[in-house]
Amino acid sequence: MRILLAEDDQVLADGLSRSLRNTGYAIDHVDNGDTADTALAAHEYDLLILDLGLPKLSGLDVLKRLRNRHGAVPVLILTAADSIEQRVRGLDLGADDFMAKPFDLAELEARVRALVRRSKGSTTTQLRHGPLLYDQVGRTAFLDDKQLDLSARELGVLEVLLQRVGRLVSKEQIVNHLCEWGEEVSHNAIEVYMHRLRKKVECEGVRIATVRGLGYCLERPGPTAK
Repeated sequence: MRILLAEDDQVLADGLSRSLRNTGYAIDHVDNGDTADTALAAHEYDLLILDLGLPKLSGLDVLKRLRNRHGAVPVLILTAADSIEQRVRGLDLGADDFMAKPFDLAELEARVRALVRRSKGSTTTQLRHGPLLYDQVGRTAFLDDKQLDLSARELGVLEVLLQRVGRLVSKEQIVNHLCEWGEEVSHNAIEVYMHRLRKKVECEGVRIATVRGLGYCLERPGPTAK
């Protein structure tokens, strides 16, 4: 999943980016509001982590512009501990959650998972599809209760498909959700990841269909024969 981090404190941004990357997220970092606004208009993100005290364009203005464009990306606001008025205004402008600085990294990661989960319409940390189970917290996948040996990229592709069961997912969408700025991941590489993933997960009740020229679809289970 891909996150935009808008934070002008470089030390904090480096720590957050490193921590979130270690848990499997792709992170794009910007240090001012103008660049954040441009990135949000040009790219699709699963979450925005937004510091309110950004230079050039305030975090509140970034949030207001995002919602005025009907952008539905969930937003986690970072605020100073005493800025209650800003927190209230941020929530009224469409933020989904906030954390006061300083904060615990483990709590922030848990809030990130919860916001992304809710935005995908899920109320559980586990995604199940027939005999296939994916644990979003531990980032582990199981087939018939046996843990699968999947690379980080294969896990990322699987997560995207599981969040869109029965819907077409294009190669471009997969690249956008898995890759940060500057990463060169070709459509051919996506085909390789998909080939490897198929070999490990496809079985009775789990099939990844290819729609030639368009993308992939994790098929819904068919009706059970009587």
